Amino acid sequence: MRLYQGLQPCRVRHRVWLSRRSCHSAPITTWTAKLRNASVTRVGQSRGLDKGQLPRTFFTTGRNRQQRDGKTGNGPFGIVVPVLGLGSLLIYSLYPGEELHRARLGRETEEGLQSVKQDEPPVDSTAWTAFTSKFKDLSTITDIEWASLSDRMVDMILPDWSKGLPVYLNKLQRELSMSPGSIADEIWNEAHDPFINPEIRYKAKVRVSDELCDEEKEFLARRKRVATMALARYLGLDERDVHPDDVPTIAMCGSGGGLRALVAGTGSMLATQEDGLFDCVTYTSGVSGSCWLQALYHSSFTGRRLERVIDHIKARLGVHIAYPPAAFASVLSAPTNKLLLSGMVEKLKGDPNADIGLVDVYGILLAARLLVPKGELAINDRDFKMSNQREYIKYGQNPLPIYTAVRHEIPDIEGVTAAEGHASEKAKEVAKQEAWFQWFEMTPYEFFCEEFNAGIPTWAMGRNFENGVDVPPENGFHLPELRMPLLMGIFGSAFCATLSHYYREIRPIVKSLAGFGTVDEMVHGHNEDLSKVHPIDPAQIPNFAYGMEDQLRFTTPTAIAKSPHIQLMDAGMSNNLPIYPLLRPGRDVDVIIAFDASADIKTDNWLSVADGYARQRGIKGWPVGVGWPKAGEKPEQAEQELAAAQADSAADADARLRKAQQAHEAGEAIDPADQKKKAIHNQSHPEDSDLGYCTIWVGKSQERSSEPPPPSKAVDESNKWQLVEPDAGLAVVYLPFMANPKVEGVDPAKSDYMSTWNFIYTPEQIDKVVELARANYDEGKEQIRGCIRAVYERRKRIREEREDAVKQEKRSRLRRLGIEGKLGEGDHFS
Repeated sequence: MRLYQGLQPCRVRHRVWLSRRSCHSAPITTWTAKLRNASVTRVGQSRGLDKGQLPRTFFTTGRNRQQRDGKTGNGPFGIVVPVLGLGSLLIYSLYPGEELHRARLGRETEEGLQSVKQDEPPVDSTAWTAFTSKFKDLSTITDIEWASLSDRMVDMILPDWSKGLPVYLNKLQRELSMSPGSIADEIWNEAHDPFINPEIRYKAKVRVSDELCDEEKEFLARRKRVATMALARYLGLDERDVHPDDVPTIAMCGSGGGLRALVAGTGSMLATQEDGLFDCVTYTSGVSGSCWLQALYHSSFTGRRLERVIDHIKARLGVHIAYPPAAFASVLSAPTNKLLLSGMVEKLKGDPNADIGLVDVYGILLAARLLVPKGELAINDRDFKMSNQREYIKYGQNPLPIYTAVRHEIPDIEGVTAAEGHASEKAKEVAKQEAWFQWFEMTPYEFFCEEFNAGIPTWAMGRNFENGVDVPPENGFHLPELRMPLLMGIFGSAFCATLSHYYREIRPIVKSLAGFGTVDEMVHGHNEDLSKVHPIDPAQIPNFAYGMEDQLRFTTPTAIAKSPHIQLMDAGMSNNLPIYPLLRPGRDVDVIIAFDASADIKTDNWLSVADGYARQRGIKGWPVGVGWPKAGEKPEQAEQELAAAQADSAADADARLRKAQQAHEAGEAIDPADQKKKAIHNQSHPEDSDLGYCTIWVGKSQERSSEPPPPSKAVDESNKWQLVEPDAGLAVVYLPFMANPKVEGVDPAKSDYMSTWNFIYTPEQIDKVVELARANYDEGKEQIRGCIRAVYERRKRIREEREDAVKQEKRSRLRRLGIEGKLGEGDHFS
């Protein structure tokens, strides 16, 4: 019974944490330390040990570990216990309410805490003070609960590693106590060292502009020279015959999908590198697992070689990211502990209003697996700051990586009603239109939001800003750059989805159950409300737009300038294909190559979502109607949706699109279960699919007319001439991750280990996924080469026609002056 008393608050804790953690508990003092020692002594005495001696059952022999790991390593405890134990327990214990705090400590500590409160001087209510004091609570509670359990009960219920949990937590608490010599103390001292963190000496300000930053412009000029040579090799041309102006700007993007996207994306990029295409690419962009791939590619231990990335993930993905012995070993031992914990210590110690949540812990666990090479001694502190990746692109030798995250803008209609007594229909309509995901992009140069037309240098992420400038620090030095572990957690925080996203995942199952149709109708009827609730809080970072009212682009939400912090999450909540940043003005991308390793590539149809974005923004050159054909789509529905492309504003486009969708939904309904079943079948059987391994669309670059353009037809042998037309626009190459009969034993739609929520891959599984990705690319590589050549020829012809026009204008001028053909007349030598 004691066990359930100790675990029960974890269930209540989840609700309290979502209430913004407004309560604070008193810090633990010497009395709790004595209580902790007493609990350990009590355990030792009950097992016949001397005072202060740790029980031998905290440590096991190799044989016992192998036997018990064989039972629990891949079983339910192997995944459930690590996630619940490290996630719920840590977050719950660090930010409890006062009532639950007392309940957790129990009657044994109630009187002691009250006496301590009367004698203690008041402490600072900073984020770091709250964190450290409540971490002491966690150590005490763990000792008390574990002391009350018998060996037999632990052996029956919990895995072997759980016996060492009090030791792990006590050691971690000491390292985070800020006492002299502790890891936290070293981290904070080094945070003020400009030789270790040179960015802390420099001021930063918000750049408001619709242009690219100067560093990216310089990169583009240098990358153009590299891409010119690479394109000549790729197309089999003489390098002397290739003019730099003829070289198309090629971008490559990878979808989200956790480790599946990481492994499959590595295989796809390796295939393009072997084919010579990767060296022609100017930009890469990623969501979720593809962001992790970019971080690994631009790391010191892979050397920008994709085969080394594969070797690295083979060595590191065999252990679950949340397996406690491995996780605690990384955060408690050198040389990894300081680098993994630096971001958390700097965030909480440097910002009094900072917040830590599950995404922060998740990011540390991810970094412990992905940013730490095998053997750990080769770990490099430069891999833990994104701005350091400038070293690998400063000469244009590699593509510019674009990392993505989103912020969910949820207007507060209830707040307006409470303030004004009522909310007009106009106000409600405006609030509905303003509920959207704002995309933030991060490159080694800049942290930017196109909705705001504003950004800051990447090395200034993590600082507090107000009115467009960073807040002057009290000690004369700014905070170091936000570390990669937290960013990796943000990139992959799909669990921060809304309730609407969660229900969409299980809706086909609910609909298939007999008698649950009414339940589905009731829940789905409140979809608009569900889309505004995040059960798990996204990560919180300082807001660089704070205090910048009326200084940003008109598309900036009014509330953004009033909050000193913003919450960011996985960009896959908006679109699992990171195409939006590639459409930013100034990047002038000619070809987008999209590798889609999403879970349900056809059902989610992310390419079609990007199509809607391009219509709303009025982006010229985007191929209208790209994506998987929608199940049951009728011609009149397509015409209604295309009419949204002619809207005068984003709000008008949204209204028209909703109206078209409502008109369609009023017709014949499609069973989500049947639709999902068909999508899985098509992914496993490409021969029955609407799209193959490689599909290409090309848009039109002319101005939009009053008539909606017809949907773009996929490019094949019959119409590939469209690629070289003078008015041809953006070419989109789409490569979905599907089963291939040439590679047996792996099916993205059916193989269990291909789940987004799987965090363990064996070397054999990685080899299979990489082999499948390479085989799929081989199916369409000649088609892609033909597309690139066609775009190159089009640009070449346009340049030559432009140069001929200039020469013709010059001859016409000389003819008007009557000096055409006369040598030595009309020039500066005569």
